[in-house]
Amino acid sequence: MEYKIHKNRPGLLGDIASLMGMLEINIITINGVEDKTRGMLLQTDDDEKIEVMGKMLKKVDNITVTALRAPKLVDILAVRHGRYIERDSDDRKTFRFTRDELGLLVDFLGELFKREGNQVVGLRGMPRVGKTESIIAGSVCANKRWTFVSSTLLRQTVRSQLSEDEFNPNNVFIIDGIVSTIRSNEKHHVLLQEIMAMPSTKVVEHPDIFVRESGFDYNKFDCIIELRNTPDEEITYESFTANYEGF
Repeated sequence: MEYKIHKNRPGLLGDIASLMGMLEINIITINGVEDKTRGMLLQTDDDEKIEVMGKMLKKVDNITVTALRAPKLVDILAVRHGRYIERDSDDRKTFRFTRDELGLLVDFLGELFKREGNQVVGLRGMPRVGKTESIIAGSVCANKRWTFVSSTLLRQTVRSQLSEDEFNPNNVFIIDGIVSTIRSNEKHHVLLQEIMAMPSTKVVEHPDIFVRESGFDYNKFDCIIELRNTPDEEITYESFTANYEGF
């Protein structure tokens, strides 16, 4: 549940909590979500009680209920962190973060990685903004092992095979879209095709180069994440793809 506060009078939250208590609705988490908005994660054994509460709260003059629904991932994180994740208005599967929101990004990735089955996540961002580090931290939050397929974190990594331990669908596979498509060999390409077909979580850094240089398209991605140093930073590839294309 989310509601806007028109007049934050003393005892307002207590009155709302008392109403929920009488209906035996449990408040799991509560937080202020952006200015003059409050969010709650609620739990009940009877959905009809939620409907009754919603109708009753419409009669409370000091608030307006703006959301009353089963929580999505963005709702859970908004209540947890006190802010909503910015989303692209045209492409709703694109989520935007800045470097000062790394904690929120890691939590978001951790929740994504907890999901079972096949999912592909794209991660855009300039060099040294914290992309790979965030993926690793998200894997730790999800209690998942991460496997580098290609990377430039410590040195340039281009894998042509994985051990039996690494070839586990429960792992998070990290792929550098530039290294895997521009700076790779045939064995790596075969391995990449095999991993992309696995029912597992794959995170592709530089997804635009990956799509441009491979046979995959954007429909393969379940969501795209953009990480910037500042909100107005432009993500361009010309400045650092030239180093790879020379090989």
